[in-house]
Amino acid sequence: MTEIIWHGRGGQGAFTAARLLGEAYSLKADSYALAFPSFGPERRGAPIRAFTKLDKRPVRNRSEITKADHSIFLDDTLFDAKAFFELKPNGTILLNTKQVYDDPRIITLDGGSIASSILRLPITNTILLGAFAAISDEITLEEICEAIRHSMPKRLQEINITAVKAAYKEVIE
Repeated sequence: MTEIIWHGRGGQGAFTAARLLGEAYSLKADSYALAFPSFGPERRGAPIRAFTKLDKRPVRNRSEITKADHSIFLDDTLFDAKAFFELKPNGTILLNTKQVYDDPRIITLDGGSIASSILRLPITNTILLGAFAAISDEITLEEICEAIRHSMPKRLQEINITAVKAAYKEVIE
């Protein structure tokens, strides 16, 4: 099973990203996913976590992830050294930031700039999905785009697909 922890703030779309990833993975035959949020009082800006579990067998374990294959941060103010304690050996951290880190476990992307130029909003959830497709063997760019087409309102689909593709391209390069 591949396990992903999403870190964000209320209103940034971390649970939406977790759910879209699960849906994209489930598009493949014999592929199962579970996505769920974890948060305290619901308010915009409060730290939240969301989880995605991906497997070739039905996912029956509904507990929170304590050790992840990937930890994704939509907001770099939530990132600190404790993030490494939630990673499995060989796990990776995908971090939305302008900063550069000299650690092979940390993959960075300035998702805020992509969000500003394409979405015109500071929402990086689908951008980090595109970046995840670039670093993961679990999901393809086209599967992410198909999940967006299937789940998002029509008026948001193309702009989010454009953002996903831009993030994918930036991480690949």
